[in-house]
Amino acid sequence: MAEEPNHNSIDFSGAGPTGEQARLATAVENAAEAIIITDFDGIIQYVNPAFESIAGYPRSEIIDRHISLLDSGKQGPAFFQDMWQTLREGEVWKGHFVNKKKDGSLYETEATISPVRGQDGAITNFVSVQRDVTHEVELQKQLRQAQKMEAIGTLAGGIAHDFNNLLMGIQGNVSLSISEPDITAPLLENLQKIEQYVQDGVKLTKQLLGFARGGKYEVHLTDLNQLLEDQSLLFSRANKHISFEMNYAASLWSVEADKGQLEQVILNLYMNALQAMPREGTLTVRTANVTIDKDRFQPYRVKAGRYVKFTITDTGIGMDEKTQHRIFDPFFTTREKGRGTGLGLASVYGIVKNHDGYIDVSSSEGQGTSFEVYFPATDKVVAPQDKSGESPAGAVETVLLVDDEEMIIDVGTRMLTRLGYEVLTAANGVEAVETYRANQDRIDFVLLDMVMPKVGGGEVFDRIRAINPAVKVILCSGYSIDGQATDILKRGCNAFIQKPFNLKSLSNQIRAVLDEP
Repeated sequence: MAEEPNHNSIDFSGAGPTGEQARLATAVENAAEAIIITDFDGIIQYVNPAFESIAGYPRSEIIDRHISLLDSGKQGPAFFQDMWQTLREGEVWKGHFVNKKKDGSLYETEATISPVRGQDGAITNFVSVQRDVTHEVELQKQLRQAQKMEAIGTLAGGIAHDFNNLLMGIQGNVSLSISEPDITAPLLENLQKIEQYVQDGVKLTKQLLGFARGGKYEVHLTDLNQLLEDQSLLFSRANKHISFEMNYAASLWSVEADKGQLEQVILNLYMNALQAMPREGTLTVRTANVTIDKDRFQPYRVKAGRYVKFTITDTGIGMDEKTQHRIFDPFFTTREKGRGTGLGLASVYGIVKNHDGYIDVSSSEGQGTSFEVYFPATDKVVAPQDKSGESPAGAVETVLLVDDEEMIIDVGTRMLTRLGYEVLTAANGVEAVETYRANQDRIDFVLLDMVMPKVGGGEVFDRIRAINPAVKVILCSGYSIDGQATDILKRGCNAFIQKPFNLKSLSNQIRAVLDEP
C-alpha cells in the first residue's frame, strides 16, 4: 500500500484482486459494523459505508487523516498509549471508545482492533471493527436511573410512613386539646400554631409519598384538558409576567388518576418554569393522544399502548446535561439554600411513575426546557361520584381500633372516646381477629392500620370479613393509598383515611361509612 491506495477495495497482497478478495471486499463494504483500516502510524486508509453512516464523515474527508480525528477527549493519553502499545506488540486490542462525529456529537462503540502483517511478518496495518452501542449505553443508563429512583422511592415511603405516625400523635393530642370547652385564648392560639406546623409536615410527607413507590391517594376519572386549564388560570393570575400559550387536543382521552396529585405535578412543573423565567417568558402547554411503542419505553418499565401526553415548555435559562441527569433526585435543587426542599421534581417523577406513566425532559442552556408527561388512557367516560360525609359527633357505636403503635392506640382511643364512641383496642393482627370474633355482635366498625408486623391489615381484613361479610372497616395508614391498600378497598373495605387526621376528618369519615345503607 505504498502506492496511492485504492479506497474502494482491500488488497494487502500487492497483487490484483482475486475472486476471494473481491468477495471479502464486498462483505466489508456491506458490513453493519464500522470498519476502519489504518497504516502502522494510525493514518486512515479505508473506511466502509457503515462508518460513514455512523460517524458522519464521507470517505473523501477521512482518508489520509489521522485516526485521532475521532478522539472525543473522553479518554486520556494513558488509554491510547496502552492501546497502541498492545497493537504494536502484535496483540489484538478490545475496548470501548467514546468517539466524536463530524458534527461534534458523541457516539460509543465496542471495538476490536487487529494487527495486519505483510509477507515479511512485519505489521503494516491495523483493522478496527466497531459496533455502535450508543443506544444500548443510553438504555442502560436509563434503566440504572429508574432502578435507583425506585430504591430511593421505597426508602422515602418508609420515612414518610413513620413520620406520619409521629405527626398523628401530635395532631391527635392537639385536636383533643382544642376541643376542650374551657380552653383559654392564648393556649388555643398556641395549639392552632402547632396544628399548622403539623400540616406543614403533612405537606412534606405528601411530597415524599408522591415520590415514593405506591403513592396514589384517591383515583378518579380525570379530564387533563380541564385540569390544565384550571391550573393555568390560577397560576397565570399570580404570575402576570409570564405569557401562556395553550394548545389542547380535541377529544382528549380520559385518565384514571388522583386529581390532587396531578395538580401537584402541574404546579411543580409550573414552579420549575417560573424559577427559570424570573423576569419574563412564555409557558406553552400542549396535550395530545399518543400511542407509544414498547422498545422506546422498555427501560422505564412502561407498557406499550394508548397514553395521554401533556407537554410544558418554557423559554427560560435551560439546564446543562449534568443538571438534567439529577433533576429528579430527591433533595437536589439549584435554588438558594432555604428557598426549596428539592422535592418538587422528585415528587413529580414519583407521582407519574405511580400512575404507570412516564416523564421525559429535554433542555439546553439558554434554550429553555420541555417536560413531556405521559399517563395511561382509559376508555371509561363516567367518573364515580365521591361521597361526602357530614358528621356530627355524639354517636354511640362501638369501634375496634387496631394499630401496632402504642402512641396511635393511646391518642386514637381518646379521639374516638371524645367523639362518643365506645372503643375496643388490639395491638396486632392476631389480637384484632380474636377481639372481633369475641365481640362481633357489639362492634359496629373497625379502624384498621394497614402496616403491622406478622399479620398485616390486608390479612386481618380478610379474616374478620370471613367472620362477618357485612363488617364495616376503615383502613388507615401513614402510607397513602398504594397498590396494597387499593387491593384491600377493592375486596370490600369501606374507606381509607390518611394519617395524620384530626377530630373533624375522623368524625366525617366514620359517619360516612356508618351511614351507608
